[in-house]
Amino acid sequence: MSLVVKATEQEVEPWLRQVELRSVGAMVIGGVNRSSGEVARDGAHQSAGATRAAVVKPVIIGDVYVGMVTKVFVIRMESMATEAVQQQVHGIGGCDVSRGNWVHDDSYPLYEASSCPFIEKEFDCVKNGRPDKDYLKYRWQPLGCNLPRFNGIDLLRRLRGKNIMFIGDSLSLNQWQSLACLLHTAVPTAKYTSVRSGELSTFTFPEYNVKVLFSRNPFLVDIVSTSSGRVLKLDSISLENQKLWTGVDIMIFNTWHWWLHTGRKQAWDLIEEGGKIIGKDMDRLVAYEKALNTWATWVDSQVDPARTKVFFQGVSPDHSNSSDWGDPKAGSCNGQTEPLPGPSYPHVHPAEKVVEKVLRAMPKPVQLLDVTNLSQLRKDGHPSFYGLGGHRASDCSHWCLAGVPDTWNILLYAALAGS
Repeated sequence: MSLVVKATEQEVEPWLRQVELRSVGAMVIGGVNRSSGEVARDGAHQSAGATRAAVVKPVIIGDVYVGMVTKVFVIRMESMATEAVQQQVHGIGGCDVSRGNWVHDDSYPLYEASSCPFIEKEFDCVKNGRPDKDYLKYRWQPLGCNLPRFNGIDLLRRLRGKNIMFIGDSLSLNQWQSLACLLHTAVPTAKYTSVRSGELSTFTFPEYNVKVLFSRNPFLVDIVSTSSGRVLKLDSISLENQKLWTGVDIMIFNTWHWWLHTGRKQAWDLIEEGGKIIGKDMDRLVAYEKALNTWATWVDSQVDPARTKVFFQGVSPDHSNSSDWGDPKAGSCNGQTEPLPGPSYPHVHPAEKVVEKVLRAMPKPVQLLDVTNLSQLRKDGHPSFYGLGGHRASDCSHWCLAGVPDTWNILLYAALAGS
């Protein structure tokens, strides 16, 4: 592999910052030719088992001239600073957004559901008769720093000529519809189109040449119908999905909730890995991690970070068991009208631990939209009996709109705006 840069020592440093290898201790010999300006990287060695290991960075530890025109740099690979990885996982613009409190803010909500014509019925809690309104009035306040207020016009200008795609289950749908409402509210007179074709929904602002898409894909990896039943392939991403994702400017991935389903809601009959059926079921967290590693390998091998930004939505929690937050008498999210006090939920979500583990091992920069802890504190934010099922069924998994997913999009906006 080679890169063409100016042949000065000062210009070598930016090149080094672009080099990413996965094995600590690897040696790279980089040569700079004074006359041609070509920087060549040779002898990049990775230790056995280094695949999906910790991200490392190159550091010059010596140099020597070979002949009259070529200077050779001796480079050592060092592991990235813990702070940098922490920023990728928990931080945005130097702000640790993972811990904080929900504070009452009379300027909220950021939009009225009645003014957003494309909210799914199951998310429109006000229209479905929810009597309390305080759940609309909370703003997430991280400890020690502030998030920017969402600016839809600014975001549309930043996204001009680009497409942004949410890829995942109905929690991605929640966030996609929230962003569409936020943008529509910012430019209420701007023309838009909203089209659904199969599992792909596209919301477009022609004036800004911006597309906001949602691709329903609950597992990210494949489920294939066979004569033996539905097969969940932990190490396979279809060419169709790869083609769909390729060329998207901003991608926000999500998967978790469907991994928990059992009985009639379970989406597979058999599980396959390495071309072999490994059983009808397995530890769901182990299967989840295997699938995320398959997705991460695709990102590492196929995504150009200079062209495409990749985010992972994080794990959206449910509140179906009030014992999780220390109030077993409450039962579930039903009747909850206020958030839990922060800065942290009583326990870390086990699936979120898996997500962070996978992201930390990725050489390519993928940023976590760290929604888990702040959402865990919002036991009041679900539709409960004011969703699609009405009083026949309670929804403690999805979120009312306006509501918590608007804050997820504030995190996204802050990340895209670099603030």
